Amino acid sequence: MLTTLSMCFALQFAVAQQDTYVMAIHGGAGTILKKNLTDSMETAYKDGLKQALLAGYRVLQQEDGTSLDAVEAAVKVLEENPLFNAGKGAVFTSDGKNELDAAIMDGKTLSAGAVAGVTNVKSPIQLARA
Repeated sequence: MLTTLSMCFALQFAVAQQDTYVMAIHGGAGTILKKNLTDSMETAYKDGLKQALLAGYRVLQQEDGTSLDAVEAAVKVLEENPLFNAGKGAVFTSDGKNELDAAIMDGKTLSAGAVAGVTNVKSPIQLARA
């Protein structure tokens, strides 16, 4: 049986008695055989996803934190973790390069930004947002 690396996690947070929000993320595309996924590897992937969600959550706890800020913070954590197919963990092309893509959108205003095929950028999500 195959297990995909795109393990999805979602956390629901109650900010106040009336306000509730949900963040959902996934750890990128890829497939590994369940027999090759040790308990410690699975824990590392889950911990990385949890760290990304917590980064977004911390932004939303701030008085001026926006959902767009939270998304950017969560994705940056994934980009910095070599386990995920983003940033440091990006898959190499057949030419031996990392070509990175990112997109971000503000659902309220429908403003969006994206980058594709960038090779010398530490945080593609930050560039996409800019």
